Amino acid sequence: MGVRRKRVVRWWARCLSAVILLVGLGATSPVALAQAETEVPPDFVAIRDVNPTILQEIRYAGFHNFVGRPVHGYREPECLLTRQAASALHAAQQKLLRQGYSLKVYDCYRPQRAVDDFVRWALRLHDQRMKAEFYPRVDKSRLFEDGYIAEKSGHSRGSTFDVTLVRLPVWPQRPYIPGEPLKPCYAPVGERFPDNSVDTGTGFDCFDTLAHTEDPRIRGEVRENRLRLKHALEEAGFVNYPLEWWHFTLRDEPYPDTYFDFPVSRRSLG
Repeated sequence: MGVRRKRVVRWWARCLSAVILLVGLGATSPVALAQAETEVPPDFVAIRDVNPTILQEIRYAGFHNFVGRPVHGYREPECLLTRQAASALHAAQQKLLRQGYSLKVYDCYRPQRAVDDFVRWALRLHDQRMKAEFYPRVDKSRLFEDGYIAEKSGHSRGSTFDVTLVRLPVWPQRPYIPGEPLKPCYAPVGERFPDNSVDTGTGFDCFDTLAHTEDPRIRGEVRENRLRLKHALEEAGFVNYPLEWWHFTLRDEPYPDTYFDFPVSRRSLG
């Protein structure tokens, strides 16, 4: 029996065991089943194995993110996705390369334990070490109410990712140094933290209305950059979340009701 076939058989056997357990507990809804999904389905892949030209800067595996430290569940800086999402992203990358651009992902599959980590962080109102960059105009007590933090994330279903565009040839980008002075994520290019991506008006994970994809204050070349990214991914079968220019989900995602919790690591793929 081949390796892939063994993975499929093993995964379905474990899913069946989870269903039997949940039925015995009286929990038969799809959402209830989703809570038990710590096993990796056989159709999850690492994006570098599908298209190694797609750049990766997995922010939650390091310190340059809104919590200021590696997030629980990110054991390696890897972009994992369902094979369907990865294949569609590959198609978008092929077209963009011919236009002189490359995709760069900031986050892909996100385990439920990472989402839980965000929730715990948001409740610790005293921890504001990264406020000056990521949410300078938002009171931390409003992060749930304003929709920036939630108990569930589409990323945990495996077909959602955060992404930007980088113009070719790719210029090097300096690393973030923990503790360095922070600048607002909505500051102009040259003032906010440097990113080798095109100018999209804000940095990644900017908790601000200026990050809304079609905010009317975004004009000229910056607006063109956002729309170039949006149109390229829509043509490949993705849908943009209008409150975040970087956030996209596969339109026909294979696990619309399932929130996985295996760690971000190549080892998770078996």
